[in-house]
Amino acid sequence: MASITIRNLDDDLKAELRLAAARHGHSMEEEVRTILRRALAPRPERGLGSRIRQRFAEEGGVDLELPSREERPRAAEFEE
Repeated sequence: MASITIRNLDDDLKAELRLAAARHGHSMEEEVRTILRRALAPRPERGLGSRIRQRFAEEGGVDLELPSREERPRAAEFEE
């Protein structure tokens, strides 16, 4: 496995890293590995809505009657 050295790390950032590692119950090195894995993990190409739709597509669908869009939106009215 490869190693990496990070120079000129701010003292405050190092302290935050140390605290985060302690909260998660592991070393600072493991905390950095976890952060790097999350930051560099492949991200889905599509948005959340598209992924949800794909997941439930085999269940069929529901056709909803959409309301007419003729009326202009208006501000909500609240009683005092």
